[in-house]
Amino acid sequence: MTTQNTPDTDARYDRLRELGQQLRVDSVRAADAAGSGHPTSSMSAADLAAVLLDAHLRYDFDDPENPGNDHLIFSKGHASPLVYAMGKAAGALTDEQLLTFRKNGSLLEGHPTPRIPWVDVATGSLGQGLPFGVGVALAGRDLDRVPYRVWVVCGDSEMAEGSMWEAFEHAGYEKLANLTAIIDVNRLGQRGATRHGWDLDAYARRIRSFDWHTVEVDGHDVAAVDRAYAEAAATTDRPTAIIAKTRKGQGVREVADQEGKHGKPLKDAAEAIEELGGARDLHVTVQPPREAAPRPRTGGGTPELPDYKVGDSVATRNAFGEALAALGAAREDVVALDGEVGDSTRAQKFGDAHPDRYFQCYIAEQQMVAAAVGMQVRGWVPYATTFAAFLSRAYDFVRMAAVSRADLNLVGSHAGVAIGEDGPSQMGLEDLAAFRAVHGSTVLYPCDANQAARLTAAMADASGIRYLRTSRGESPVIYGPGEDFPIGGSKTLRATPEDRVTLVAAGVTVHEALAAADTLAEEGVPARVIDLYSLKPVDLPTLREAADVTGRIITVEDHHPEGGLGDAVLDAFTDGRPVPRLARLAVRTMPGSASPEEQLRAAGIDAQAIAATARGLLTSTP
Repeated sequence: MTTQNTPDTDARYDRLRELGQQLRVDSVRAADAAGSGHPTSSMSAADLAAVLLDAHLRYDFDDPENPGNDHLIFSKGHASPLVYAMGKAAGALTDEQLLTFRKNGSLLEGHPTPRIPWVDVATGSLGQGLPFGVGVALAGRDLDRVPYRVWVVCGDSEMAEGSMWEAFEHAGYEKLANLTAIIDVNRLGQRGATRHGWDLDAYARRIRSFDWHTVEVDGHDVAAVDRAYAEAAATTDRPTAIIAKTRKGQGVREVADQEGKHGKPLKDAAEAIEELGGARDLHVTVQPPREAAPRPRTGGGTPELPDYKVGDSVATRNAFGEALAALGAAREDVVALDGEVGDSTRAQKFGDAHPDRYFQCYIAEQQMVAAAVGMQVRGWVPYATTFAAFLSRAYDFVRMAAVSRADLNLVGSHAGVAIGEDGPSQMGLEDLAAFRAVHGSTVLYPCDANQAARLTAAMADASGIRYLRTSRGESPVIYGPGEDFPIGGSKTLRATPEDRVTLVAAGVTVHEALAAADTLAEEGVPARVIDLYSLKPVDLPTLREAADVTGRIITVEDHHPEGGLGDAVLDAFTDGRPVPRLARLAVRTMPGSASPEEQLRAAGIDAQAIAATARGLLTSTP
């Protein structure tokens, strides 16, 4: 259908073309001032951005917390010059700030982060913006219940990422009509042509198969782009993907649709700016957000946590599930996400109690973690759960969540060889190392049910990435329900002034260490036992005191030796003080299938192995 323009619309579209040129010029200027950056990737999407900013985005840049604000996520985060040029056009940045791009101390980093108030999430690791957008869209529709729209600008190169297709499928399944993906098909990636080049239909066929509405447009025809955005907003039964054919480096002959120009400032910025028609100073009055009254929610309430009787046997995963359900009853801001294993992780207990705040992400761990990140953008407190081993699939999302300064709770169950017969494909043996390496993270590993329940609740008020490791099998309850377990703490379970060796354990190995200490006591060897349930931050004073008293430490962990409990203990002695004699017991072989008891014995982390190692430390010459 042909649309007849009026003089008013002609003038409007002329202004949008000028705005697109301004965004190109400012992208060129920013990269030139920095001496680095991705101006050509910004130039291809400039017209898409101009129409969105001027006519369709609803946002109050003076009030980024306004619940009615739309959400704009640049999945192609390398096009950050365009993000910042848009901020300047909207009056959120000055020209002087724009030219601090990539400079030390500037908020305008090489890829956008939430250090800028109107940036929701850090992007730049391709394939993540759309999955994050799914989480923000779910929060808007199902949690906040407000009418904002989520716009995600994607690159064509990242369409090769599997995480993008997890997002397309989940959004289509959920019929997220408040989500629009804008795909900048500029044909060129970093080293050459993308997989499908300018074959827009190749993208459209695939995306439509996931129950999306698609619109194919010339991404430099502002009138067509304007109509496409309007069509997306009018589509109320499914998400929309706008698939736009563009040219990388559009507007400058030297770089337009040229290979080898990715990630480089233009050689002659002044000449390019002249070719683009010179600098402009157009200001956009962005449409205000819709009126929004978010769903009321309480936060910070004290949960009635389950209590477990000392001497009973309870799996820590069971305690986690029951505690999470109790936490959800006290706090309406808590949500849970499952990777189709909620019956095993026990997250389903939360789902049974609070079905309106329980999100099934199926076996798509990247999308699960991304959705949790998206929900915390809106102030919700997410707990995302699966087997510890399977969180490794989503590790880059966890890494980028830390860059986003996200507050996120992750729970990995079925950890270590102690799961038994299922074998090594199901055993989380790298998780403690992985999560300890995340910037600003908290890593917790309870050994009994009361400890697990209280740490589950404590995580809700912590900051950054929080990881809780739970166990499949039952273990004795050794702490009373009145015990306190502060993050960063530990519990000394056995101690005398005559202790000759310290046994440091966490989780399932705490019980093995206690049994080993009993054996050693029968032999006249007093052993100190420390339950190091907080592996990050670690209780440095307690470890240092134990080293001063005993001079010998044995660490024992159901985990590979690299990066876990043993390394956490070593952190206490990296300040130049004398290091105690140290032996580290960990899983050093490739497990097979066996009972939990046989697995611990084969790995050399059971009570017998601990006692034997202690004897060796006591009798060997330093």
